[in-house]
Amino acid sequence: MRTLPLLALPLSLAACTMGPDYAGPPVTPSRGAGAGFARATDAVQPAAVPAVTDWWTALRDPQLDALEQRALAANPSIAVAQARVRQARGALRLERANRLPSANASGSYLHAELPGIDLGSLTEGSGESGTPGTEAGESSGGGGSTGVDFFNLGFDASWEIDLFGRQRRTVEAARAAAVGAEANLADAQVQLTAEVAQTYVALRDRQARIALSQRSSEMQRRILRLTEERYARGTVSALDVERLRLQVENTDAELVPLNAEVASYLNALAVLVGEAPGTLDAELRAAAPIPLVPAQVAVGDPASLLQRRPDIRAAERQLASRTARIGVAEAARFPSLSLQGMLGLGGTSISDVVDPDNLVALATPMLRWNFLDFGRGRARVEQAQGERDEAEAKYRQAVLGALRDAEDALARYGARRQTLASLVRAKASADRASALMDQRFRAGTATLIDTLDVERQRVSAEQQLSVATAGLTTDYVALQKALGLGWAAPKPAAP
Repeated sequence: MRTLPLLALPLSLAACTMGPDYAGPPVTPSRGAGAGFARATDAVQPAAVPAVTDWWTALRDPQLDALEQRALAANPSIAVAQARVRQARGALRLERANRLPSANASGSYLHAELPGIDLGSLTEGSGESGTPGTEAGESSGGGGSTGVDFFNLGFDASWEIDLFGRQRRTVEAARAAAVGAEANLADAQVQLTAEVAQTYVALRDRQARIALSQRSSEMQRRILRLTEERYARGTVSALDVERLRLQVENTDAELVPLNAEVASYLNALAVLVGEAPGTLDAELRAAAPIPLVPAQVAVGDPASLLQRRPDIRAAERQLASRTARIGVAEAARFPSLSLQGMLGLGGTSISDVVDPDNLVALATPMLRWNFLDFGRGRARVEQAQGERDEAEAKYRQAVLGALRDAEDALARYGARRQTLASLVRAKASADRASALMDQRFRAGTATLIDTLDVERQRVSAEQQLSVATAGLTTDYVALQKALGLGWAAPKPAAP
């Protein structure tokens, strides 16, 4: 019962926690935020909150869906982020365990040879010439040596009482760091899914350009052959022939880099899904249509954006962790109290380790205080405060960057839709012109060269439309990335 008053004081002090309490992220500038959201058209819905997972399924491309799933399952960057989540969770469990007492059990055996000592003569009231523990056949007189055995079983425990909240703040910082690591994993998923989709769209775009360029080249060659025949009859000049030949050569030259880009995108996709370059060549070499964006896109509002983007959540958790570290540094400037205890059984015979009469018990409190540190503790507090201020500035930077990304992505997406609408009308006009010229050719009122030239212009309009379609899909992917979509919550830690 005497120990209760002694424990009352440290336990009451343990309710004290040094350092500032984290009050949430700072308020960020909101004036003018969401202007791009307010300028939404029928294709963009600010009121609808987008789903954070599997946004690419809206493009309705099974091959893209399969690539995204393979990338999330096997990409090395995701594996790195997952490993860091496990590390952070392990650090949190460790800091929680450090708040609890620790106990150790030990057993030892000691054999010593003591020269020139008669242990029997040191035994008070004993007339024997030897002592227990003396090895048989060994001399116990002067000039000889005596063998001594000692057996011991022990149990010791220690517990540092958290007087000023250093351990509580450490756990708080570790908890924030663990959640931040999960947010970094989600951000890695956002970056990866967007990169896979953009690379896939670029691949399909280059394949479509190659097909259209080959069609354009074939038409130009037909026009060139007809012009050469007219030149042979003297109805056109050599300059007309050379101009057409130059046009054919330029079109053929465009095919070389396009084929190289196709190979590059195939290799990039293979690496993104965790495979060696060339693995996907057979699977994706055949051309396929460019994925088309949905008719409407849910974007939410700026408030939901800030809550959804993983990089902002990671920056906020970093700020919380750095705030807790100030308390850790401040608590380190004050005394620390630990309780230590020991129980032991031992003697010169192995039977002594089970004899309760040989029990030795020891309990002691230990107080440590490095009061003369010449300002080291204060310097550590100032360092922690500076790191906290840096984390706050990075959080503000992340928020402003996220708002800018979303506004820019919305502006580009809206402008690209308008451009695409104009090119759709241009393509329709080129189709009508080609049909009219074909009718004139069949009626004998237009030459084949004129007909092929109009058809070449139609193919050119189709090329521009294809490029714009790929650009719109790419801007759609960039918008999903800016909105912080494409991640899934990690599996909870094992209990």
